[in-house]
Amino acid sequence: MTTARLKGFSAMRLPRRSPPGLTRWAVWSLPGRVLALILLVELLVAGTLAAGVWRGLGPLPQSWLLILVVLTAAGIVSTEASLGVERVRRQSDESPHIDLSSVWTFAAAVLLPGPLAGVVAVVIYAHIYARVWRRSGVPPHRVVFTTATVVLAVQAAAAVIGLSDPPVLFRSTGGLVTVLLALLVYAAVNMVLVVGVIVLSGPNRRLSTFLQLIGRSDDAVLELATLSMGALAACTVASFGPAYAVLLLPPLIVLHRTVLVRQLEEAASTDGKTGLLNAAAWHVQARGVLRRIERAGGRATVLVLDLDHFKLVNDRYGHLVGDQVLAAVAAAVRGEVRDDDLVGRFGGEEFVVLLPGLDGEDGHPGAEAVAERIRQRVAALRVDIAAPVGPAVIDHLTVSIGGAMLPADGTDLAQLLKVADAAMYAAKHAGRNTIRMGPHAVPSPAGRSRPTPHHRP
Repeated sequence: MTTARLKGFSAMRLPRRSPPGLTRWAVWSLPGRVLALILLVELLVAGTLAAGVWRGLGPLPQSWLLILVVLTAAGIVSTEASLGVERVRRQSDESPHIDLSSVWTFAAAVLLPGPLAGVVAVVIYAHIYARVWRRSGVPPHRVVFTTATVVLAVQAAAAVIGLSDPPVLFRSTGGLVTVLLALLVYAAVNMVLVVGVIVLSGPNRRLSTFLQLIGRSDDAVLELATLSMGALAACTVASFGPAYAVLLLPPLIVLHRTVLVRQLEEAASTDGKTGLLNAAAWHVQARGVLRRIERAGGRATVLVLDLDHFKLVNDRYGHLVGDQVLAAVAAAVRGEVRDDDLVGRFGGEEFVVLLPGLDGEDGHPGAEAVAERIRQRVAALRVDIAAPVGPAVIDHLTVSIGGAMLPADGTDLAQLLKVADAAMYAAKHAGRNTIRMGPHAVPSPAGRSRPTPHHRP
């Protein structure tokens, strides 16, 4: 039985009042594969902690209790100092983002045995939940899973650190290599588990989606920078004493505010429904790209795309389902262009793409090939939805595309958009599911089509 069926069945058949007790927890509404991964990770954490305590903590570093207290207190103080920033980050972007507490949890993994470092992580994340996440409505099962992934990452990093002798950890090349390896292991364990749950929770789970999420450059760089600060914190505490950890608080707070500025800039330039550039941000970036291309004497193409018969989806299923379809189409368009191409949403069901530097002497051969790939990709889409009458699949989606090339069809962005928009409407009048490039191009052959929902029995 699919997830969509479960959701539809629950919406139609279950009574409004849930039974009391454990069955009311939101965690039980998760897909089975997600719930299985969550429980597996939590059991693994419990098992590794128990095994670590059973084997014994081994030789403890001098002032280990003071180190534990200082790192925990530093994590709490840094959260309190950035409380307003973290709440704004959470409000401006509800998707998972890198928090900066790994400075202290990774330092604990370097300086303390795995079980004790896990205690530092649990206390710090319990404080974050109490002060930030609970007020933002984050469900407890997400907090428990996040904490479990961090504890597992901490123990994995501590196991790597255990391969080196403590006296030479910060005084030799081999020690540096060990710390770097522990850093990478920490990042990999934490990121793979979190992104894995995100991918399994989505309706369209693909390996490419997993790789795209795990490889987002900004988040990866921020995570590595945070863990590097954790390594420096561990080195400072080991060399000069736990009290010197306080010196890391000011730069960490500044980094926190810098991350907020970047996040707000991204939110201001991103369309919330599709994740593409919004119209204003696309215009600004496209003008800059076209200026550079014009100075270099290069070429570029603007594509304007309009989803055919989209009003039928909204009228039948409502705007929430319509938003899901828009997001699927946006992902399809983004998947058929290069990383450097600019893709935006102009509003409604209209999208726009800037393709700089495509080959082709006369006409639009390179750009038309890209447009054709987009048309075929959209036509092949199947969007699973949980409709009011039961689970359904929306397919037979089509898109009409118009294009204009710099310099053949215009010399600035306004002219290119005007020509491309007119070409798109010519494609509409030619039967939809069609491409027209420039003011005089012949439409590509394609038949009329309408989005068709298929209800599963």
